[in-house]
Amino acid sequence: MLRPSLYVLAAAGVLSSFPAAAADVDMKALREEIAQMKAAYEQRIAALENRLLTAEKSVRKTAENSQNPVSTAEDSRRPQPGLAAGFNPQISVILDGVYYRDGRKGKGPGLLESIDGINHAHAHEGHDHGELESGFNLRETELVFSAAVSPYFDANLKMTVAAGGGVELEEAYFDTRALPAGLKLRGGKFQSGIGYLNAQHPHQWDFVDQNLAYRSLLGEHGLNDTGLRLEWVPKTGNWYSLLGLEMLQGKEQLFATAGEATPTGRADGAALADTSGGILAGTKRGPRLTTLYAKFAPDLGDKHALQFGVWGAWSKQHQEVHDHTGENPASFVHGLQGQGRLWGTDWVYKYDAAKHGGWGNVKLAAEYLRETKDLKIAFHELGDRVGQKREFIQDGFYLQGNYGFLPFWQAGLRYDVTGMTNEINGPAGRLSQMDPSRRWTFALSRDLTEFSRFRLQFSRAKLMVEGARENLNEVYLQYQHSLGSHGAHLF
Repeated sequence: MLRPSLYVLAAAGVLSSFPAAAADVDMKALREEIAQMKAAYEQRIAALENRLLTAEKSVRKTAENSQNPVSTAEDSRRPQPGLAAGFNPQISVILDGVYYRDGRKGKGPGLLESIDGINHAHAHEGHDHGELESGFNLRETELVFSAAVSPYFDANLKMTVAAGGGVELEEAYFDTRALPAGLKLRGGKFQSGIGYLNAQHPHQWDFVDQNLAYRSLLGEHGLNDTGLRLEWVPKTGNWYSLLGLEMLQGKEQLFATAGEATPTGRADGAALADTSGGILAGTKRGPRLTTLYAKFAPDLGDKHALQFGVWGAWSKQHQEVHDHTGENPASFVHGLQGQGRLWGTDWVYKYDAAKHGGWGNVKLAAEYLRETKDLKIAFHELGDRVGQKREFIQDGFYLQGNYGFLPFWQAGLRYDVTGMTNEINGPAGRLSQMDPSRRWTFALSRDLTEFSRFRLQFSRAKLMVEGARENLNEVYLQYQHSLGSHGAHLF
């Protein structure tokens, strides 16, 4: 249908170049000129069609090679189509800077780390994403390398560089590309697939900092561990379904082990009487942590999207040593061991207004988390308490929303709570009951491009620290810049 139209336009162009007085132009010459234009045009079309045919043959050949891998020594020395690009990984760098000010003369980060709960006082393996101080801060710079290394595997590497120059490995894993029946395997060190925010890195957050529920129950950077993950996307018609199983080593924070450690002294320098007659049990063989999760999403059309999920995590060995003698010399050092479990549910809704720069878009997200640790005292300065049971329970949730009120402008509001249930139970009943900590947060974000973002955030919190209520106001001014190519983010 295009060719006759182009011929007519070409003829019209030629005729328009003649003055009105030349109406008696030689029609034969005009027809010859049009015929020449037609022949040249058809030659160009034929050349393009040949190039397209050649490209299609190359794609088919590459697919055939991926399904029929080389099997001889001679074939293995031949260059394989499509593999050369796999050794040129995509590289990106994420810069993240924050100006920070609070109403407590810079004590805000310390208060957030000391919220009353069943985890705040215990050392966890891992790191947070940059301890803030009043004034200017450069949070951890993220380096990302990703590539398709063969027709069968993708590989990803994520590292962070602290402002002081320290380098830490966040993720290093492979993903399969060719498993049948909607299956996918991941192996290495990676963010767990539980929940909604757990797999997101700080530059993907809708707010500057992590919510209180995650901070208390999963840590600032979420559950990150080494192991294997198997995911399955079954065929469920108009519903999207994802089922995941992870077998993890169990080194991370809430599911950590203390190793074969014998308490030898108190924080105040006094010697311990070894009334327990032993040590905490040695570390069991891994994997020690199992997670299961499921996510579902109905088909709501082009503008609406909804995803909800449920998950659980179980540890077959959890150990922790409590030593509060630095704050209270009258307290006793003791070590506990047992099992831990954590479960949660997550809900996300998105509305796409299909306007320029995200104008009119809406995003709502909510999660609830609940942790229980069933432990026994394995060491205590008072030997008669060895063997007593302790049950630790804490929960938390957040609800947040973002709205694109102008092109490239978003306003966000978040309410987060930790410790609605926040207690320690013993054989005779409840031993300790702690009050919850709550916070409201407002954020205003401006995306200059998809690679540059500026955000102003204000939060007002009422935190429970050592049984006392602490009010905390915080102001953040953040910039984020992304250099290089970067893979698409999850839903």
